[in-house]
Amino acid sequence: MKKIYQHIKNLYLHPNFYLIWGIGLFALFLGYWLDFTFVIGKYLFISLILITVIDFLYLLFYGKIEAKRKIPDKFSNGDPNPVKLNLSGNYPTKIFIKVIDELPYQFQKRDFIINLVLKPGEAKEYTYSLRPVKRGNYIFGNLNVFAYSPLKLACYRYRFDNQKAVKVYPSFLQMRKYELIALTNKYGMGMRKIRRIGHTMEFEQIKVYHKGDDYRSINWKASAKHNKLMVNQYQDEQSQTIYSLIDMGRTMKLPFNGMTLLDYAINSTLSFSNIVMKKNDKAGLITFENRIKTFIKPGDKKSDLNKIFESLYAVENQFNETDFERLYTFVKANINKRSLLMIYSNFEHIGSLRRQIPFLKKLAKKHLVVLIIFENVELNKLIQSQPVDNKSLYHKLIAEEFAFQKKLMMKELKLHKIHSIYTKPENLTVATINKYTELKAKSLI
Repeated sequence: MKKIYQHIKNLYLHPNFYLIWGIGLFALFLGYWLDFTFVIGKYLFISLILITVIDFLYLLFYGKIEAKRKIPDKFSNGDPNPVKLNLSGNYPTKIFIKVIDELPYQFQKRDFIINLVLKPGEAKEYTYSLRPVKRGNYIFGNLNVFAYSPLKLACYRYRFDNQKAVKVYPSFLQMRKYELIALTNKYGMGMRKIRRIGHTMEFEQIKVYHKGDDYRSINWKASAKHNKLMVNQYQDEQSQTIYSLIDMGRTMKLPFNGMTLLDYAINSTLSFSNIVMKKNDKAGLITFENRIKTFIKPGDKKSDLNKIFESLYAVENQFNETDFERLYTFVKANINKRSLLMIYSNFEHIGSLRRQIPFLKKLAKKHLVVLIIFENVELNKLIQSQPVDNKSLYHKLIAEEFAFQKKLMMKELKLHKIHSIYTKPENLTVATINKYTELKAKSLI
């Protein structure tokens, strides 16, 4: 009895049924004046009920639909992540299906419907992608498949208990992409090869001179011996300590393309730390706002990268006011060796930067400091727009003022000999890797 009830519970009527029902009602209504329309309406109702019952019985007893969702154990934040649906049916005729997948609430998709057709005995795979913009735990619900026969009067719902929790981590897809570029020495997507200025003192080998090599590295003794110009080749100094310092204050809450600046910084830090380790340097992590929240000592092993990976996933913040003085005190007490400090932060006004300059200068006395400031791409749209009235002109002038403030910040940092990166959020990873390569080429680290 319970099984019968479940079958009845899963039976639905197609919109075509209500359309024909409406036509029958209209025919019965006209029957008050035209006798033949009443007869048409009566037989239409009888035929509709009989055919619908047949349609129900066909869907119930003449075949079955199977469906399964395949998703990875973890998603990459800010990237398209594939989700696969495997569907199969064994009805003797083709079946029209409507798939409603119960997506995690974080995606806020209430109209996610997939319409497909299954031929007799056919198995079909359908792939769609999801782009999360927040880290955390995402729970997928059931998979609902509504089957319609070619008559399209009745409908049967198959509900598959396919609930699964998926963790959304910082962008590991982006990390792998830039790792591949670094290992193959290919440059693209904004990455550039930096010409070395000078060289480090770690000798690697003697090689034949080629155009563009530093003539100061010519080895005259080896040149005389081989009767051709030979140069000493040096390699980058290794095991340098590189820290990523992520500001988790309120200015990092600004959203761009659905993601906060903080999540852009977290994604970039993961990719950047991986590249640093591949270059045989040591990567560490500090997250801070009104207090220090995370401190991971630098390392160059896979286990060290995993620590950074898990720590970035678990980052929780309240977007409080940032305390650079506390950051300076912590760095002074815990980082003794000269290091590269990549500070991910954001300032919208020159005044707010000047309040933090004294602490940045103190950090720069012992360490190599690079301050990363984000370009407000939304303001750029306003600047490039054509004003149509006084209000839009006012908005454009305000946007130009904010953009000018960013330029003043770059000059202010340069004046105090603090390195900086000014970049769009989507170009952040490329910009940080380029800056790191540039500083190594200049033998500053």
